[in-house]
Amino acid sequence: MVFFERDIAIDLGTSSLIVYVSGKGITLREPTIVAVDKHSGRLLKVGEDAQKMLGRTPANIVAIHPIINGVVSDYDMTVRMLKELIQRITSFSLFKPRLVICVPGSITGVEERATIDAGIEAGARKVYLLESSVASALGAGADISRPDGYMVLDIGGGTTEVGVVSLGGVVESESIKTAGNAFDEALVKYIRRKHNLLIGLKTAEELKIRIGSACPVSGPEGEEVKGRCLMTGLPRSVTVDTNDIAEALTEPLTVILDAVQMVLERTPPELVADISRNGIIICGGGCLIPGLDKIISAKTGISVNPVDDPVTCTAYGAGKRLGSLSDMEEGMINLARKRLMK
Repeated sequence: MVFFERDIAIDLGTSSLIVYVSGKGITLREPTIVAVDKHSGRLLKVGEDAQKMLGRTPANIVAIHPIINGVVSDYDMTVRMLKELIQRITSFSLFKPRLVICVPGSITGVEERATIDAGIEAGARKVYLLESSVASALGAGADISRPDGYMVLDIGGGTTEVGVVSLGGVVESESIKTAGNAFDEALVKYIRRKHNLLIGLKTAEELKIRIGSACPVSGPEGEEVKGRCLMTGLPRSVTVDTNDIAEALTEPLTVILDAVQMVLERTPPELVADISRNGIIICGGGCLIPGLDKIISAKTGISVNPVDDPVTCTAYGAGKRLGSLSDMEEGMINLARKRLMK
């Protein structure tokens, strides 16, 4: 039984929630989904159990994504989800934990307050917010305490975060809503347009994972995909290959590359020189697509450094912050920034 305090770091993503506990490491990886009975309001399932119910539930059960684009969209459901997950970790603890939550650099004051309040109501004693770009750089092993610039490209499920980090903070950042989910949607549209076949987002995601590529390849691998024919309304199957996926992903990848270029254009020249030397750190589930590093490097002329475990990189970085919570400012990032500027 655990009777002492355990601090917790959470990478609160649109698609998944990853929990790091001090002294234990990564302890939970769950989809950011809750299943609720809409008649009684009763919470039925959280995380992976709720994800299994997607598309297979009766009319009275709805699956809700309480986090949209990296910020709290449904406050009540976020509180209930966090409370359920925190209780799994601290069920035998006599103390409320301190909580570090990763948030996008573009988060507003209202969204910050909602995140902090949700953490407190879910059972935390104190809540600290940490920009995801800082957490990702820490997770990748970068020494961000030095006056040296690092660029982080974090392609998550709902958002892509591009940030330049130096001296422990974010110098420039851009958050866009084109990320892993947009890849799946682009693939659904492509197959619908080319083959008059409608497939689901889950099928598109599985196809992307198995044979996906960000750039065309020689001797592409093909796979049969089943869906509903838009002409007859009957089941039908077609063969989709790796180069089809590369073509489908061209549009969302262009949006991401434009965001990278935009941040580089706004970055001070001294830090751009550092980034050119240090390379671009890429992480998040979206960067698992083969060939993505080649496309980014070709577009920017800067080397790209994929991390060892891109999915948990941000959570590991936030976990490193748990050892120096006394140096962090409790509460809202925007308020802390204003105090520093005075």
